[in-house]
Amino acid sequence: MKICTVVGSRPQFIKAASLSPELRRAHVEILVHTGQHYDYEMSRVFFDELPIPAADYNLGIGSGPHGAQTGSMMASIEQVLITEAPDCVLVIGDTNSTLGGALAAAKLGLRVGHVEAGLRSHRRTMPEEINRVLTDHLATWLFCPTETAVRNLAREGLTDGVSMTGDVLHDTLAQALPIARTKSRILTRLGVGERQFVLATLHRAENTDDRERLAAFARALPAVGRPIVFPVHPRTRAALTAAGLWTALTATAGLRLTDPVGYLDSLRLTEAALVVATDSGGLQREAHALGVPCIVLREETEWVETLEGGTVLARGGFPELPSLVERMARTGGRASRPGSGGGGGGASRRIRRILEDPRWVGAPETHGDSCRIGI
Repeated sequence: MKICTVVGSRPQFIKAASLSPELRRAHVEILVHTGQHYDYEMSRVFFDELPIPAADYNLGIGSGPHGAQTGSMMASIEQVLITEAPDCVLVIGDTNSTLGGALAAAKLGLRVGHVEAGLRSHRRTMPEEINRVLTDHLATWLFCPTETAVRNLAREGLTDGVSMTGDVLHDTLAQALPIARTKSRILTRLGVGERQFVLATLHRAENTDDRERLAAFARALPAVGRPIVFPVHPRTRAALTAAGLWTALTATAGLRLTDPVGYLDSLRLTEAALVVATDSGGLQREAHALGVPCIVLREETEWVETLEGGTVLARGGFPELPSLVERMARTGGRASRPGSGGGGGGASRRIRRILEDPRWVGAPETHGDSCRIGI
């Protein structure tokens, strides 16, 4: 088969590191990078560190308002698909690159596979939630990372083409962690020791675009009273600067502000952290798999399985962050069960085998609705 995989953001590059090599064992893969993330620390470093093949197309879309960005992606991806005429298109996750790829493919009558299908926050104000729902209702194959995701789809009437494959992220984690332990020097560079610091990240629009929430986060960090490593997403730095909060943070004792770090350094920081505090679903899952206590800086999570051990939601908002850190630090951590919550490995292989199922061979109209959109 010829398979076109659309990526464009940090979490998608990480998953492509295990998915692309697996697909290329038996098939032709065309890798399309939309350019949604384009800084070295958010894009190129992942291709340098991980076994991701060079993109066949880099569309260079860049940043922009949601509508303009998604529309530009659709137009550019459509031209690639017309040129390459793939048998199917794979999209990953919940970004505008995901939706842009799914829409372009569906409008051309191509089959769509959605990796990480079925995840729901049940909050329609989140751009990611809109992308997830629409992509799932366009897809032929729905590759679910968890049983909860399967149930979410069933509640929306989606049962055809649904498979519980497990989480592709765990495949990459298993490959990259031994390398990170050997190669990463991030702890020495930042001057922090094992179990001696809190790892914090913040990037979601619901947190960075709300000045009140952002200010509460900036006030909470110094109150934690422990060393904090804070790799700052470009969106977050711009928001902190615009809100007049950046300068004070740079002067906060014990707070180590850094540019975004590569995946190997990120894994090493996560594994070594006393506690992780993040609004990133990927980092939340990595912390859970590594047994590191994690505070999710949101009021809900799509990855509910991680709440079974070692992960809590900051439903009380950022003011409770210092007390949550202390509570979790006192437990000694390492309460999670590696491999639970969609783990165990082998998700990339399962996805490849499902795509190879003879039932899917033939024209799109012979195996499922492209018109399941009903929403």
